[in-house]
Amino acid sequence: MSELSNAQREFRSAMAKLPAAVNVITTDGALGPAGMTVSATCSVTDTPPTMLVCVNRSSRSHDIFTANGRVAVNVLGADQDELALHFAGATKVPTAERFAEGSWDFTTHGVPVLQDALVAVVGRIVTDRTLGSHSVLFVEVDAVHTHADTGALVYFQRRFHSLATPSLSA
Repeated sequence: MSELSNAQREFRSAMAKLPAAVNVITTDGALGPAGMTVSATCSVTDTPPTMLVCVNRSSRSHDIFTANGRVAVNVLGADQDELALHFAGATKVPTAERFAEGSWDFTTHGVPVLQDALVAVVGRIVTDRTLGSHSVLFVEVDAVHTHADTGALVYFQRRFHSLATPSLSA
């Protein structure tokens, strides 16, 4: 593996200062279930409702996501950092066993949806583009599920942080 250039190091350092929601993206289908933690997701448009998800092409799950063609973007709540670590591979649990953690609905949409995710967005990959080390998956949304606002989990300075929901005062 080649050494990083100064520009790459500076870019990575700058991106570490960009807070991002923590998501577990999941799939199921012909190649079976898979899931991974990602922070590179965002909305693209609401006509039709579409999100993008960036996945490293060297990930073992990359080809499973693209072949299965359907995903759920499970936005994690403030208290779900352990689940984020689990799906990031930090706990060394094999991919096939990661779904033992959390409460998952495998049947309603044909992909695993985390039942207590802050938000779960389910859809199909309509386009993917390769740029450098990643694929950008464009996901046209079929269903959205929201749950009680318990705060959010964000990734900032290469660590997870819990953001509490502020209380409204009169």
